[in-house]
Amino acid sequence: MNEAGSQTSATPAPEAEFAAWVGIDWANQVHYWSLRVRGSQGVERGKLENTPEAVQAWVAELSQRFAGSPIAIALEQRRGPLVVLLSKYEQLHLYPIHPLTLAKYREAWYPSRRKDDLQDADLGLEILCQHRDRLRRLDPDTTEMRLLQFQVEGRRKLVDERTALSNRLTALLQMYFPQMLVWFEDVCSSLVGDLLERWPTLQELQKAKTGTLQKFFEQHHCRDQEKILRHLLQIRQAVVATHDQAVIGSATDLVLVCVRQIRILRGAIGDLEKKIEQGAKQQSDWELFHSFPGAGDALTPRIMVTMGTRRERFDSASDVQCTVGIAPVKEASGNSQWVHMRWACPKFQRQTFHEWAACSIRTCDWARQFYVRQRANKKDHHAAVRALAYKWIRIFFRCWRDRVAYSDQRYEQALRARAAQSKPVPTDSKVDFNVEWKSCGGFSKPAKLSS
Repeated sequence: MNEAGSQTSATPAPEAEFAAWVGIDWANQVHYWSLRVRGSQGVERGKLENTPEAVQAWVAELSQRFAGSPIAIALEQRRGPLVVLLSKYEQLHLYPIHPLTLAKYREAWYPSRRKDDLQDADLGLEILCQHRDRLRRLDPDTTEMRLLQFQVEGRRKLVDERTALSNRLTALLQMYFPQMLVWFEDVCSSLVGDLLERWPTLQELQKAKTGTLQKFFEQHHCRDQEKILRHLLQIRQAVVATHDQAVIGSATDLVLVCVRQIRILRGAIGDLEKKIEQGAKQQSDWELFHSFPGAGDALTPRIMVTMGTRRERFDSASDVQCTVGIAPVKEASGNSQWVHMRWACPKFQRQTFHEWAACSIRTCDWARQFYVRQRANKKDHHAAVRALAYKWIRIFFRCWRDRVAYSDQRYEQALRARAAQSKPVPTDSKVDFNVEWKSCGGFSKPAKLSS
């Protein structure tokens, strides 16, 4: 993978002898296509409706015309309805083009920024014919692995929606019922949701009998009697934030909506997590991925779908580092050069390795020492975690390629053997820092360093 993070593959799969090449500019209703037949410089153009019936008729016409020979198709997306429609035909070989690649290519030849759908189809066809060695063919993984990939990404989207609702609920409660944010840590919990549905305001909550409230807390698995008594005392001593019924009335309506939506999301996330766990543990590489410190049941499936089952997809650890966006980008102009974080990358995959590296700090001694050294060198938290993730990927790739589970003992032995062959380096014992932790989104993450 080059520094720009392009779609080149270090070990490209063998390419078929194509009978024709097609560039498609996709749209919601009508797709425009440009076609070049092998051995001809002429370009045919046409339109294709975005329906399964129209696509099937178009592919059948191509199949009959070229006697079922392979056809290469370039399109400006890796996922989406058109990719799904075309993927079921074995005759078609899909080559996704990054939208930024096509946009810059268009701007290079049309500085006036002229643009239309047929022109984009022609440009896609030109990139496919002239620069196909710089494109990566879409070779889907197994059905089980792709299902797991969609599930983990879907779960993350649901978690993001729940977080947005949690922020909205927090803002509403700050308006008229701020005590709820002090009494309970998680406003997304079933306890808080059920309490607000039953007693949406402080006035209504204070009217409830002590026995009723105590029974409510016990039904929500609050077995600590001291904690229950403290909540009861807090409820009795609380002071109403506002008596403005316009504020209270409008806020409680929206609070109830948020609470019900959060309940649905909480159940959906729980059901999806069970399916993810079941599907991940059925994969042959589960034990390998799960052996890494900090991965756990939540992050292991996410790492697994990033790598997939196709070992030929990545030729080196550098390919993985660039593809997932952990590797930085170097820019140079004249006598100036600078390094910055990679922006053009799959954000979910980068977030996966970033979160995994952060979790490994707590469970792996050498990872913690590496992180502390980075912070001692004036790196901020996220830069230090990215540096650790960069190092982890090198170890991870070797284990994944060789199908060997990770072992702290084996890795530390390799480090000692390597150190014995090189110059002495300062020991980690000189670094005297402590890492303080905080809970964030169900994970523990470093909060700050103290000396």
